[in-house]
Amino acid sequence: MSIIEKAAGRIEHGRQERGPALARAAESTAGAGPLRDEGHGAATATAMPPAPAPTPTPTPTPSMPSAPTRRTREVELDLARMQERGLITVAGGRTLLVEDFRVIKRPILKKAFPGGTAVLPSNLVMITSALAGEGKTYCSINLAMSIAMELDHTVLLIDADVARPSVLKALGLPPQPGLMDLLLDDSLDLADVMLRTNVNTLSILPAGTANLRATELLASQSMKALVLEIAQRYPDRIIIFDSPPLLLTSEARVLAGHMGQIVVVVESQQTTQHAVLEGLRRLEGCDNVSLIYNKSRDFAGTETYDYHYG
Repeated sequence: MSIIEKAAGRIEHGRQERGPALARAAESTAGAGPLRDEGHGAATATAMPPAPAPTPTPTPTPSMPSAPTRRTREVELDLARMQERGLITVAGGRTLLVEDFRVIKRPILKKAFPGGTAVLPSNLVMITSALAGEGKTYCSINLAMSIAMELDHTVLLIDADVARPSVLKALGLPPQPGLMDLLLDDSLDLADVMLRTNVNTLSILPAGTANLRATELLASQSMKALVLEIAQRYPDRIIIFDSPPLLLTSEARVLAGHMGQIVVVVESQQTTQHAVLEGLRRLEGCDNVSLIYNKSRDFAGTETYDYHYG
């Protein structure tokens, strides 16, 4: 027998021996079902169909952040307390003080919307004085309250006396963020710091956080853009700025450069002629400068206000 024949015989003999063993293994597997690994080593199992490929998770598309909702804050003015302190209120009745400010406001309203192309909007009205204590804040609040009684106008009262703010204190309100914060923080909007009151036609912008660079902030392009935006946003609005005194700070002269009208409060029998003239000199180049003669006594036992043009 050749070597090739011997090799072929060995291959055939091996096939015959392995055949019954493979058949027995197949029978055993078919009866027992799939095997599990019980922790005693690897187990042999029948072939399972391949698992379906996982569905890829879609990559989320980044969305633009929604703009924050701006909501004007609301404050409650104690009208009874204001009336007790000698301030005008909407429901205060017809008094001599109310009549005086009706006379004072009329020329201001007449000049506020002259038409044409004025360089500075005339509805921006600054109330100031030569010295402290002459009643400029008192006149600012009363003028604002008187204008709030108008049927065709709204009014925004801004405390621009950033060194010694007093509007909120006079109205019995706590300090709040305001003008200075608006000029320093670009993320703030006017609606974030403006206060809406229970007098529907009156809003207030506080002075805000004191700052050593107040003069520079009031002289900045940001301030210029702000006052123009305020003046033009609502066509029926009068904006009253309670300003620092002219002879005591540098802020008043800077603020005057943004205004369309300036009213100087002069205290009767107290403010010297020299102080008045020096204050007016610092307003040289400003148009529409007028005077309120404050605390004048026309009749025994009464105090009135008078309005003069300068």
